[in-house]
Amino acid sequence: MKILIIDIETTGFLNANGKIVEIGIAELDLQTGARKIVFDKCVREASMTKRDIERAWIIQNSNLEVADVMNAVAFDDIKAEVQQIINAYPNGATAYNKSFDFDFLSSRGINFPKEVACPMLTSTPVCKLPSPRGRGYKWPKVEEAYDYFFPNNNYVEAHRGADDAMHEAEIVYELYKMGKIKV
Repeated sequence: MKILIIDIETTGFLNANGKIVEIGIAELDLQTGARKIVFDKCVREASMTKRDIERAWIIQNSNLEVADVMNAVAFDDIKAEVQQIINAYPNGATAYNKSFDFDFLSSRGINFPKEVACPMLTSTPVCKLPSPRGRGYKWPKVEEAYDYFFPNNNYVEAHRGADDAMHEAEIVYELYKMGKIKV
C-alpha cells in the first residue's frame, strides 16, 4: 500500500501572495517503509519576479538559488504531470503541515482525490512538546518530530522539496506503525 508525501517550497504565505518555487513528492510503501522520490522540480509561476525570489525566506535558508528558480520550468507546464502522479495513488497523499502545501496546490488547480491525515497534527500528541503559551502541546517542526522518532541523529531540515518529503515520509511511516495514521 503506497501513499505520497508532498513538500513544496514557496516565496511566502498563500495569503501574502506567495509563489511556489519547488515541488518534491516522495512515495512511501506503508508495508515496508521503502521510500523513493517520484517528483523533484524547481518551478516558476508566471507572475513571479526576480525580486520576489531574491527576498524569499527560502533563498536565505536553504541552498536553493535565485538562478534555480529563474531558470525553472513554468508551473503551468508541470501542473498536469503533478496531477497525474497524485491520481496514480488511490491510497492518498499527505504533507507535513498539510493545510499549507495542499492549500497552495489546490489554489493552483491541483486536486487531491484522497487525503491522508496530516503528520504534523498527528505527531503533536505523540511528541508532546510544551506549548509556549503553557496550554496543550505545540505543533512540532519537522526536525522536532524527526528527532523524537529518530533520536541521536544529525538531521537538519534542508528546506528542499524532495529531501524534506523523504524525511517526512519516515515520520509518516513511524506514525502509521503506531496506528496513529490510518489509510
